[in-house]
Amino acid sequence: MKILVTGGSGFLGRHLVSALEKAGYEDIVVFNRKPCEDLRSKHVSVIYGDLQDAEAVEKAMAGCDAVFHVAAKAGVWGPYSEYYRINVVGTQNVLQACLKHNVRYLVYTSSPSVVFNGQSLVNVSEKVGYGNPRKMCAYAKTKMVAERLVLRANGEKGLKTVALRPHLIWGPGDNHLIPTILKAAQQRRLFQVGNGDNWVDISYVTNVAQAHLLALKALQNASSSVAGKVYFISQGDPVQLWPWLRQLLKKLGAPQPHLKMPTGIAYSFGALFELLYKLLCIKRQPPMTRFVAKELSQSHYFDISAAKMDLHYVPQISNEEGMELLVSWMKQQNKGTF
Repeated sequence: MKILVTGGSGFLGRHLVSALEKAGYEDIVVFNRKPCEDLRSKHVSVIYGDLQDAEAVEKAMAGCDAVFHVAAKAGVWGPYSEYYRINVVGTQNVLQACLKHNVRYLVYTSSPSVVFNGQSLVNVSEKVGYGNPRKMCAYAKTKMVAERLVLRANGEKGLKTVALRPHLIWGPGDNHLIPTILKAAQQRRLFQVGNGDNWVDISYVTNVAQAHLLALKALQNASSSVAGKVYFISQGDPVQLWPWLRQLLKKLGAPQPHLKMPTGIAYSFGALFELLYKLLCIKRQPPMTRFVAKELSQSHYFDISAAKMDLHYVPQISNEEGMELLVSWMKQQNKGTF
């Protein structure tokens, strides 16, 4: 079986490629925009290209049986047009290439943010509808559009599709979530938003990679009914966000967030910063946005019973073990100092 992985050099992408190799897959193609020669191996080849280039995507997909579409533009700030070109147009190009080359299976990496409606999400299942676009950031909006396209394509020319929604991926190799929090703490810019009693789902990266492999196996099973469906993925063990972050920072020897800000004030500051940054054409991310204020102060965790039942997904790395592995990796990367 020949498998294409888009965004193979990213955080999840690298773990997925490694998991595929360990599982015995011998013909893996990484389609990537940025240099990632270190991924090349006996079983992994690299093709460079941009998701926005339909011709490049089609060439990379020639002869493939399955595709893991992981690549996306993530973040909470930036022009909607940029997110749309990568997350929506890029996904359209992947789907068109799948249909042209008669690819049989497509596993799409979506996001739980597609159901964000501005309110806490407490143990919600896949039965919940899509969220309110007016409450979403550009990333969430475009991932919602792309997910719909992927699900709609299920059944076309024999293509089977499934979408996974992993929540807050973390672990060794993280180049975004935890490093951003750590940097803010080190610069004394990290402050608690809300009263600190909100519960959130987190997803250890190797567990998420394993969920992707299980999704492919399920699609290959003629008696499985996963095609055309979505699945929330997490540890299945929510944590209280702020106590968990404080514990992590303590293990890293990083400063604790001593300041607290009510959700309403943080939300107002977010709205103000968004307005100013847009008027002044400032490209870097504001210190606060409305979306981030809600995410940091509200509960958002999900029922993963469907993934356990249909995909036979069982997280192999616990929250406790995952934190130790992450701390060890980060100390190694920073030579024991922060």
